[in-house]
Amino acid sequence: MSPTFRSLANANYRRYAVGGVVSNTGTWMQRVAQDWLVLQLTGNSGTAIGITTGLQFLPFLLLAPVAGLVADRMPKRRLLQLTNVGMAVPAALLGLLTVTGLVEIWHVYVLAFVLGTAAAFDAPARQSFVSEIVGPDDVSNAVGLNSASFNAARIVGPALAGLLIAAFGGGAVGTGWVILLNAVSYAGPIAALRRMDPALLDSPEPSPRMPGAIREGFAYVRGRPDLLLILGIVGFTGTFGLNFQMTSALMATEVFDRGPTAYGLLGTFMAVGSLAGALVAARRERVRHRLVVGAALVFGAIEIGAGLAPSYAVYGAVVPLLGLTALTMITSANAFMQLHTAPGMRGRVMALYMMIFMGGTPLGSPLIGWVGETFGARWTLIGGGALTMAGVAASAAVFLAHQRTPRRVLTPALAEE
Repeated sequence: MSPTFRSLANANYRRYAVGGVVSNTGTWMQRVAQDWLVLQLTGNSGTAIGITTGLQFLPFLLLAPVAGLVADRMPKRRLLQLTNVGMAVPAALLGLLTVTGLVEIWHVYVLAFVLGTAAAFDAPARQSFVSEIVGPDDVSNAVGLNSASFNAARIVGPALAGLLIAAFGGGAVGTGWVILLNAVSYAGPIAALRRMDPALLDSPEPSPRMPGAIREGFAYVRGRPDLLLILGIVGFTGTFGLNFQMTSALMATEVFDRGPTAYGLLGTFMAVGSLAGALVAARRERVRHRLVVGAALVFGAIEIGAGLAPSYAVYGAVVPLLGLTALTMITSANAFMQLHTAPGMRGRVMALYMMIFMGGTPLGSPLIGWVGETFGARWTLIGGGALTMAGVAASAAVFLAHQRTPRRVLTPALAEE
């Protein structure tokens, strides 16, 4: 088997990957449909999209420490089945409200928060579960393939959502049917998880119930400058740079005066680059923090260039490069965190990773949305890219200053003893 796909030799991982493709396709369809629904309900308000996105990711900021502790204490296979049900229910409710014509913007806000709450518990379990399915030598490969699966679905999902919304008249009702399809798609990972062979999983012993377990996770990361560097990078990038679903919606409607099909295609264009980045990452056996820093800086520069694109065609041509550099940064950061963390701490560390990576969105999205309404859609990209580059440079400078300071720093090997 090709080195790029070597994790697929693992039967449990094959099941996991198939379920992920189904669910990821539905997720990307809902992302497009939900943003289009908000635009329909609010008269193309960028701030409303920012609020919706922020509410959906706010639970990552509020609940991540608890979610990580649950992931370390509970069998992840069982927990993931519960979280998928928890994400299906609010999607089904929003879809039903929309197709029946009863939906109001506050429904979208509330259900986005409920779905985000289930996703906050899903994320650290799902991220750390990869290390239980495959061996240490294949973690980087499996993370890359997971990203490839996510972005293969991202190629199909937005375009399919745009076509379906247009087929149903381009209005709110059309988005409702797309959101209902996402609710059904959660059956894919639930079925895959149930069919896994538990005997083939390398699951660590659940963490004991003891006071201070959450503080222990924070202390572990605080003593690891290499992990803090990665968290700083993903924090700035996730907060200010990775707001594509909002920025693309504003660019499509306000700058280029395009409809839902053209908007959906932008997501597909980006996913082509993201898929390429994920497949390249799957071939990479070792991940160093220098790669994460470099990819994040290049991503910020390209995002600024995208904001200056003179036409829809040029913007569409630049978008795949955004996807390529973003996925190089994301997959490298994810693999680095998992490979350099002790197994018994992995759930809490990955929860902190997700809290910083995705929890910054509630802060960044409303701000970027306000920038779009006040200064124009282009500045959502120009400002986001500039803030990303500044934050990454600052994080790297702090890390280098710490490295020059004489002190005993735990190596990954010592940290896992």
